Order: sequence, then C-alpha cells, then structure tokens
Amino acid sequence: MIHYLWQMSQRLFKKNDLIEIEIRDMAFGGVGVGKVPTEKGEFTVFVQNSIPGQIVSSRVVKSGDRFAECKLEQVIKESPQEIDHPYQAIPGAPYATLPIDIQQEYKKRTTLELFKRIGKQDQIEEVLDEFISSPAIWHYRNKMEYSFSVIRYDQSSGNEVDDFALGFKHRGTWWCVENLDKDSGMFDEDWETKLIQLRAWFEASGLPAWLPPKRSGFYRFLVVRKSFLEDRLLINLVTTDRMIDRFDVSGFIKKVLELYGSRIAGIIHTINNDEGDRVDPLNGSTRLIYGVPKITERINGLNFEISMQSFFQTNPASAERLYSKVVDYCSDLSKGGFVLDLFCGTGTIAQLLAGKTTLPVIGVDIIESAIADAKKNAARNGISNVSFHAADVGKFLLSFPEYEGKIDTLVLDPPRGGIAPKTLRKVIALGARRIVYVSCNPATQARDTLELTQAGYVLKKISLVDQFPHTSHIESVACYEKI
Repeated sequence: MIHYLWQMSQRLFKKNDLIEIEIRDMAFGGVGVGKVPTEKGEFTVFVQNSIPGQIVSSRVVKSGDRFAECKLEQVIKESPQEIDHPYQAIPGAPYATLPIDIQQEYKKRTTLELFKRIGKQDQIEEVLDEFISSPAIWHYRNKMEYSFSVIRYDQSSGNEVDDFALGFKHRGTWWCVENLDKDSGMFDEDWETKLIQLRAWFEASGLPAWLPPKRSGFYRFLVVRKSFLEDRLLINLVTTDRMIDRFDVSGFIKKVLELYGSRIAGIIHTINNDEGDRVDPLNGSTRLIYGVPKITERINGLNFEISMQSFFQTNPASAERLYSKVVDYCSDLSKGGFVLDLFCGTGTIAQLLAGKTTLPVIGVDIIESAIADAKKNAARNGISNVSFHAADVGKFLLSFPEYEGKIDTLVLDPPRGGIAPKTLRKVIALGARRIVYVSCNPATQARDTLELTQAGYVLKKISLVDQFPHTSHIESVACYEKI
C-alpha cells in the first residue's frame, strides 16, 4: 500500500510536499506519470526522470487542482523493466537502466502524441518516415563538462559531505557534485577511467574546489572535447584567479600528458571570476598553455575545425544520419531559385546541400563566431556556391525582400525554443516551395507545424532521430510542401 503525504485543503498537494507514488506511464520529455485516486477522479502526478514501474519519492514543485509537477527525490523500488549496466550512473543519463528499444518506443510514442495534440496532425503515423537510431548507444558524446565543488554528494549515504569533488552536479542541485569514479559510458572510456587520478592531482595541489554558495574557491570546471576522427582530446580547465600564483601550470600539463599522452591535442586555461555558474566568462581570459586550440572532425565527408567554443553536434555519428535525412528531404534541387538555411550554425547543412546542387545556398545565423567558422569550413572543403551571413534571422529576411517568391527550399534548424512567431510569419511570407525543419525540441516544432499548416503547408514526411540515448531528448526532421 502506498501512502501519500498531503494536507486536506482546496488542493490535494502543495509545494514541497513529498509524494510516494508508482509511475505508470511516461509523457514527452521523459516525464513519469503517476495517478492518485480522489473523489473527483484521478489526480495526475508528473515526475521528471522517472521510469514506468518504479515506486518513487518525489517533491512537489508546482501543484494545481488536477495535477502536480514534481522532482525525483529517490527511487524506492526499481521498475521490472530496468537492467544492469557496467557504467557509473550519472544524473545526465537517467534512463541508462532502461533497454534501448524501450527508451526508443517511449520517445516515438510520446513525440507522435505531441504532433497530434499540439500540431493537430491526427494522421501523424501515416507520414512517419522512420525512427533513426544512434549508431552507438555508449561512448557517443564528443564533449563533456565536469564541475568542481567542495560539497560532495555521497551516493552510498545520500548525504552531502565536505570534500573535494569533481564530476557531475547532483540532480536538482547547483551546489553539490557527485564524484565520477569510473567510466559513465557516455563519453570517452579512457579519459573517464583515469579522471580519478587527475582529480587526486587537483586535490593534492592544495588549491580549493569551488564553493558555490559563497562563490569562492579556485577550481571551477573541466571541459573536454573529443575528435573521433583523430582520437584526440582538447581540454579546458576553468579556474578563478584567486591564488593563481600557487597554481602549478607545468605540473598540471605534465600530469595530463602522463595520463593521456599523445591523445592530448591542446590544453586551455580559462580564468572565470564571474558569480554566474557558467563555463565561458563574461569578463575573463583564455590562454592556450599546451598544443593547439582546435581539433578536426568529419561529418558526411566534410571536415570541420572545432575550437572549445564552437557549436558542434555532440553525437557526430548520429548527426551524420540526421544530416543525410535532411539532404534526402531536400532532393530535387534543380528547379531554380535559392536554397536558404536559417539558424545555420557552423554551416554543416548548407555545405552538404551546396554539394548536391548548383543553386546558390545561403546560410544565416545570429552568432558571429559560428558564421566565421562556417566560412572557414566552406573554404576548407572547397565549396564555392554557398555564402553565410551573421544576422538575426527575422531582420535578415526584412533586409533581403528580393528572396520573396524565389526560395525553392528553406531549411530551418532553430534552437530549443523554436521559431519566434514573428520570424515564422516572415518565413511563411517567403513562399518557399518546400520547408525542411530540423528540431531539437519536437514540442516547439509541433506548435510551429500548426501555424505552417494553417498557412497552406502540408506535412509530407517526418523522421525521429535518437541523438542522445539514455536521455529524454529526441530530434526530428520534418518536410512540408506548399499546397
């Protein structure tokens, strides 16, 4: 029998109440769903990062008359669906104990439900092209960010202790870090297996880890990027400048090379005294202390130089499949006009499309550094029929009205928030024959689908791409054509 802790009032639960509940189902975004019977019917409890079949303790974050949103406090009983794996459990992979086929089935079902409910696509199954799996479900990431803290979460006791910690922030906290003691299965096995030795060097240096509540300390973050093409690593150590005169830079470099040898492409040291909890400082400095500042990766036959700050797909092998699907949906580019790639980032899609057509391809993104990288990458890859512009997408469309009515294919790859309503209206006004929409958040894509269909576009095909196994994330590629 499950007991629920509540006070009988107008609402069944209030903020910070603890609810012990069995998770019965999963909603989009990896949200577990439980039900509490009441005289007025079932009350729904949503618990992030929980799995159907689990019995969990959850804390109410927000409560209404018919549902409550909660954060997971503790798994009291595991789900019968869960399995063991040889890696250390980390907060960033909450579904690692769920078999990959079950993960994918939940992602597929809940995403299609979104398009029915928000996008009003009642026949979405009929236009579902395929579900694209990641080529690798373990060790697929090419970037990982680790945090330092003097407050460590002890997983065996469930308590916070004073200690030198390097690993991942404990779920639901910004101050407490779980040590990474072995391979998480998400990043590079060799790097993470030896990270415990690097942590011992940091601790032995006598310089303190970051103390988040007081915004004090020395060591803050350790960020690593990997090139699968070169099998090399680029490292960024982020510290404050307090006690900087005591930091043994040469000793740090020596220890890294001792552990990882020729795999180290470069080591960067960033000074960040900002109070905000972010790697890149608003006011700080970055210097290369060893090797080179960039690594090279290859996607779909194109080479890309990647710096520590570059935006680049986190799962390159899966990104190849995603981009191949985009190119497939952009077939038949010989009818004249322009190809426009909005929110183009470092220009991967634009370059791939330029290699498939003689039509001029135009890439637009607001991030100037991304556009600079896009231009360099296009030159490096010998692609001449592509141009890039650093501009706000909405303002760019206003500045170039000559494109109206002349866009054959328009590619959209917006951030998680989707496309701003005004910008989407400007996109629609261009009258492109076809729109191919890449989304890292199908919820906003479903919302935008409704407006596109109301403007005379028909959703012809959609594919789902599992870029990030063991997480709640799913990406989608949709093709719309003008009626």
